[in-house]
Amino acid sequence: MKSFVEYSDNSDFPIQNLPYGIFTTPENLKKRIGVAIGNEILDLSAIAHLFTGPLLNSKQDVFCKEYLNDFMSLGRPSWIEARQTLQSLLSTDNQTLQQTDLRSKVLVPQVKATMHLPARIGDYTDFYSSIHHATNIGIMFRNKENALMPNWKYLPVGYHGRASSIVISGTPIRRARGQTLPVEEAPPIYGPSRLMDFELEVAFFVGGPPTKLGDTVVASRAEEHIFGLVTMNDWSARDIQKWEYVPLGPFGAKNLGTTISPWIITLEALEAFKVPSMPQDPIPFPYLRYDNPYTFDIELEVDLKTANGVVTTITRSNYKYLYWSAQQQLAHHTVTGCNINPGDLMASGTISGEMADSYGSMLELSWKGTKPIQLKDGSARKFLQDGDEIIIKGYCSGNGYRIGFGRCSGKLLPAHTV
Repeated sequence: MKSFVEYSDNSDFPIQNLPYGIFTTPENLKKRIGVAIGNEILDLSAIAHLFTGPLLNSKQDVFCKEYLNDFMSLGRPSWIEARQTLQSLLSTDNQTLQQTDLRSKVLVPQVKATMHLPARIGDYTDFYSSIHHATNIGIMFRNKENALMPNWKYLPVGYHGRASSIVISGTPIRRARGQTLPVEEAPPIYGPSRLMDFELEVAFFVGGPPTKLGDTVVASRAEEHIFGLVTMNDWSARDIQKWEYVPLGPFGAKNLGTTISPWIITLEALEAFKVPSMPQDPIPFPYLRYDNPYTFDIELEVDLKTANGVVTTITRSNYKYLYWSAQQQLAHHTVTGCNINPGDLMASGTISGEMADSYGSMLELSWKGTKPIQLKDGSARKFLQDGDEIIIKGYCSGNGYRIGFGRCSGKLLPAHTV
């Protein structure tokens, strides 16, 4: 499969990918749906009339919206038809978009575009699905014998986060202020967090028609409600988290900002990179089971860029290290009858591998601050400093191409003075 749009073999966005996002340009400040192809963006609002398949011919208006929610709500058969249309239009064999006058109108250089949140995110939930991460945290704060809580292997643990503070890649994040307890025997203090951290995560956007309150979606049907994936950084203030989380869990330590990558990678683009899910013991309850359980082989990297511009890769992990899959996360989210809507965001939780160089947070990489991380500029980190930029990248390696997620980045700014 080849496109008339030229790109290198290591491009994140070949014709095999075709992720969706929302963009504007200086010449047109209206938010539009776009598809990344090489170093360009195909403006779907300009070619909406070309979606003439049986499912989309009467729904062409969804490509002229400012967010993806309406398109997400159509369901997987419509998503597949749209992908087939786009691959045909962008192929070397199809002359429709290759006409000079049309090409210049519908393809926009990515360098000229500003990316925006791809959907109106009504609700956001963060899970705790990596067994290596959960084990590491349990060892740090309890002991090796009781690393996992009794419920952990029975259900995907999660909490409801704050949708309003989800931001697109490139948005700076302020160091949090709040209460902490630096000395166990003393009263708490108020001030800037001293233990700012990143969390390497992958999240999925919910799609398909909304479900009704009281209805459930079992894991075997969950794929009908997963539109696509993004990489994510769940910024965390560890010292605030430690003091506040008992007894109701994460709150202010997690709502200061959550960064996502701008391009949503569809399940169809990831189909060639399916791998078996991690074995589960005990066997999950029926609502969490599905035939041939799978996940995706997505390589993940985190770079730390210091204020002087020096970049150090501080960890490499993989989406396949999750114990609980996206299907199981969604199934457990709805098991009580909780309704879901197109555009809802559900995140994996920190993704850590088994080895120390594959841990997905500073808390683990520095082992609670006892093992400083050495950077290429000669400095070291236990936790993040003001001016540090975290850059998350994800990709799948194919035969002569790669499916990339683009950048998920954010720079940590000093706390506001009070």
